[in-house]
Amino acid sequence: MADIKITKDGVSNIIVGKMSFAQEAYPTSAGYSHEDLTVEKTEEELLSMTKIHAREWRDSELYKTDSLSLLTDHPQKTQIAAYRVKLRDWPSTSDFPDTKPTL
Repeated sequence: MADIKITKDGVSNIIVGKMSFAQEAYPTSAGYSHEDLTVEKTEEELLSMTKIHAREWRDSELYKTDSLSLLTDHPQKTQIAAYRVKLRDWPSTSDFPDTKPTL
């Protein structure tokens, strides 16, 4: 999918789709011009997005185990506590964001 700017008679609109669709639906023979506005992300931007998604996953795992960690008689209390420590420490490890901690 791409951001495609379609222009005719000085009026422009942007659609999201494939260039082939845009050219078929709005043909140049009818006076339309097409411009792909999609910006490719750099490796640094992609890594940053990956880290953001990894932190969101980690935060959701911490949230899911919040109530379990408060139960003093939970059969996996020790494992849950260790998992939560791994989750909190994960962003500062060399495994981040590639290898998620497991329970």
